Amino acid sequence: MVGIDIVSIKRIEKMIERFGNKALKRFLSKKEILLVKNPSTAAGFWAAKEAASKSIGTGIGKECSFHDIKISKTKKNAPKLKFKKKIRKKNNLKKSDVSISHDGGFAIAIVHTI
Repeated sequence: MVGIDIVSIKRIEKMIERFGNKALKRFLSKKEILLVKNPSTAAGFWAAKEAASKSIGTGIGKECSFHDIKISKTKKNAPKLKFKKKIRKKNNLKKSDVSISHDGGFAIAIVHTI
């Protein structure tokens, strides 16, 4: 399946300004926070996790939380996405691909799962 999400970078920036690191901890792990260099990156990660949850048909919520989805980087600095084992097993997931882009004050992500 495919999931897509778009988020205003300013929205995430304001959230970080208001709540600091606590805002990032809401949707990112410690390792993911280390990858965030600016609000654009944080917004891209937010969009990627939202898109990933949509690709399995649940959205972020009780069945799949932000912390059930992990984002890392490849050696070439491309984003890489992985669901926790319980989510992969429940949804019979074999593979997931993610693409994140930023432009015009927005971050957008698309996730394809098989």
